[in-house]
Amino acid sequence: MFVIPVFLVIGYLLRVVRATMKGDEEPPVFDDWGDMTIDGLKGFAIAFVYSLIPALIAAVFGFAGIVGIVAGGGSDTAGIFGGVVTLVGILVASVLGLFAAYVIPAALSNYAETDRMGAAFDIGTLRPILLSGKYATAWLMAFAVLFAASLVLSVLNVIPLLGQLASFLLGPFVTFYAAIAAYYIIGKTWGELHDIEMMDEGQTPGEQPAV
Repeated sequence: MFVIPVFLVIGYLLRVVRATMKGDEEPPVFDDWGDMTIDGLKGFAIAFVYSLIPALIAAVFGFAGIVGIVAGGGSDTAGIFGGVVTLVGILVASVLGLFAAYVIPAALSNYAETDRMGAAFDIGTLRPILLSGKYATAWLMAFAVLFAASLVLSVLNVIPLLGQLASFLLGPFVTFYAAIAAYYIIGKTWGELHDIEMMDEGQTPGEQPAV
């Protein structure tokens, strides 16, 4: 039941990116739920692919650690070996997970600009963006917005009853608007880096003149 709303949210965030990269400061309309859900499903698939590698590495190292412990018959040496292998796996997966989190907004932005899922994995286009200081700064700003929202909700959760109730009721809205703000930053930066033509007033992306 809760899967479709997630796809809707991702679809709306892609709509935010499309609008802001073209210089539109107005929040996009939350309509055409069917199209937005399909768009969100594609965005989710893109993020999933990028997140898959860190998850697989963590699983492989974790499995290797367990196998090492079992093969060693529970000896101290086997336990240490298994622990070290698992720790290395966690560290490698964490670094790759952070890298994936850095790449995903750019990948989604390239998809949002072109409407081609393959563009999300176009390394030639993504590399100069990912290596630019402007994108790095925008990503840090977006991360700070999301972190601040998470921090506020965590503080509310510490307060018994009223705080926890407020966090439960307001949490989805705070998280949603923080995500909008974060992807506004990403979309605007993407538009500046790609020098995307500003959208004329009243013109939709599909009405842009062919170049």
